[in-house]
Amino acid sequence: MPRELFWLSWTVVLTGLIWVPYILDRFATRGIMGTFDNPMPDSIGPSTWAYRMRNAHTNAVENLVVFAPLVLILNALGISTPATIMASAIFFWARLAHVIVYTIGIPVLRTLLFLVGFGCQVVLALAIFGVI
Repeated sequence: MPRELFWLSWTVVLTGLIWVPYILDRFATRGIMGTFDNPMPDSIGPSTWAYRMRNAHTNAVENLVVFAPLVLILNALGISTPATIMASAIFFWARLAHVIVYTIGIPVLRTLLFLVGFGCQVVLALAIFGVI
């Protein structure tokens, strides 16, 4: 398996699991029936950390929508370079750190980690167009 696809696979797994802790918080704050009920304007809100984690999950999904096609295009074109491998690996670790930092509530570092991930996407796009 190309290394870029390896890192894409782990990024997909990470993104697919982020929802679990904040749903567990929903069980703790709303109870079982409140969790399964439809959200209403007067529903009990999530804990602060769970609110931030839900936002981090949304951000992870939004970035996966860009990252995944870039990696798949690279794979279809048969492009794999040290730069694309490194960018894919750094993207995964930046996304993992982003979820943790966002959930903890460290705003500046959260934004810097987002920008690192974006930079990795730029590297992959540039490789597709033969710029690097």
